[in-house]
Amino acid sequence: MNPSNVHLLDLPNEILLIILRKLNNIDVLHSLLDINNGQLNILAQEKTFTNVLNFVNTDNISLIDRFCIYILPRIRHNIKYFILEPVFMERILLAAVYPNLTELKLFDFEQQIASKYFTDESSVRFVFQQQITSLILVNNDKSRRIGSLEEYTRNVYAHILNFFKNLTHLNIIGPYINLCPGLSLCGLPSTTFYSRILTHLCVMVETFDDCLYLLDGRLEQLATFNVNVYSIDRSSIIVHNTDRLPNLKCFSIKSYFQFQQYERISSLLRRMPYLKHLTLYLCIEGRNRIIDGTCVQDDILVYMPQLHSFTFFISTYIDIRDLSLNLSRQHIQQTLINIGQQNAATIVNYLSIYTLECSIFSLPFAFDYLRHLGNTFPNIIFNYVTYLLVNDKDGFKHEFFVRIARSFPLLKYLRVFNIEPQVSAVMKLSSDHSQSYSMIEYPHLTSLDVNHGHEDYLEQFLNEAKAYMPCLTELKVRYHHLKTVTNNFTREETRRNFAKVKHFFFERLDDVQDYSHYFPSL
Repeated sequence: MNPSNVHLLDLPNEILLIILRKLNNIDVLHSLLDINNGQLNILAQEKTFTNVLNFVNTDNISLIDRFCIYILPRIRHNIKYFILEPVFMERILLAAVYPNLTELKLFDFEQQIASKYFTDESSVRFVFQQQITSLILVNNDKSRRIGSLEEYTRNVYAHILNFFKNLTHLNIIGPYINLCPGLSLCGLPSTTFYSRILTHLCVMVETFDDCLYLLDGRLEQLATFNVNVYSIDRSSIIVHNTDRLPNLKCFSIKSYFQFQQYERISSLLRRMPYLKHLTLYLCIEGRNRIIDGTCVQDDILVYMPQLHSFTFFISTYIDIRDLSLNLSRQHIQQTLINIGQQNAATIVNYLSIYTLECSIFSLPFAFDYLRHLGNTFPNIIFNYVTYLLVNDKDGFKHEFFVRIARSFPLLKYLRVFNIEPQVSAVMKLSSDHSQSYSMIEYPHLTSLDVNHGHEDYLEQFLNEAKAYMPCLTELKVRYHHLKTVTNNFTREETRRNFAKVKHFFFERLDDVQDYSHYFPSL
């Protein structure tokens, strides 16, 4: 074979498959199925391209038409998992009979979807009620329009568990952190949200009591439980079931809000002696001692002899005037080494002259959320963090944000809490001085909040000589800071970054205006 005349179809099937797997499987099926080439037609129907179909962000009507009329009926036996949005869900599910479909992920879920499709009158009732064993809902309902959480729990969450007869895996998540109605069982019958077959549950709950309700025996086969708790300190006088949980093998609890009742967590964990995998994200305040490796061992690990993996971020907020233990980062790090947690790190950050935050966490850092990061942090790549809040009693240097850009490569949401001016800041409105700065690149940043920051930090990001943010669309800022930094919306250096912003959130409601005429699209 002459190398100069080699064509794509001359390659062996193994090489073609390697190439095609690099592409979106929807595009592969749309482009290659039924193009009068037997080789490509067979390859396109490989299970690699037909087991899981993701139609999210697909707004091409002709593509949907082609799939529903020609493609889905051809590959229906291979399809096991659909990822859909409500707009095309019914049409796609009715395009063919899918005998092996068992998993569904639904984006932009709202309660009206449940009332319309999760009923005995629904045209796709059989798929939902009998076939689906694994359901993931990306819940986009807003709290202000759903009514009470108890009603929502009964009419949506509990209804789903009742309607899907063979459901063993249920994940209910929000599109962003904590933007999802929490399940609330307080005041509802013990038969609410009940299942004899559910083994895996991921859900957000309103209070820690709701977490305890879910572990009171109503989900007797539960083996994996991932829960995000809005409020841990809020509690009732009800005495919950305190029996051991022999079936629970994987447990994750996250709470992004500071709470005081740490003992409630340790008490719950003692009910899990057969646990194999544990994940904790906790922010604790109101104590006069730091949660370090010794506390973790004595309060948690000693009660879990079968534990195989421990992923954690535990942050303690304390008033240093009441502190009775060593503040040294090295000392705290040594307590982690002493309990066998060599792959762990410590950050000590002074948020004010009286308030200190000490964080201990496993490596690699496995969470997408991190707050109160200060000037001093270890040289670690936080590969999963998309939401970051930075805060320190001292001002931030330009180099601090350079480090943030390098250490958080996937950062999407950044909040700056620091009223101190930028350390060693030069004259902000001078383009000559700004040229001496190294460029900061935030390729994925979509939302910037400097509403609680000095105006220096707004200038840091809006000045195109200092920061490159191609995806920035949302800005939270004080209006008078914005006017100053942009020189009353006339400064050339801030025009390009400012022009990308589509949504503004100002300190006062009457500040909201349309500034598009100042900075026309580039």
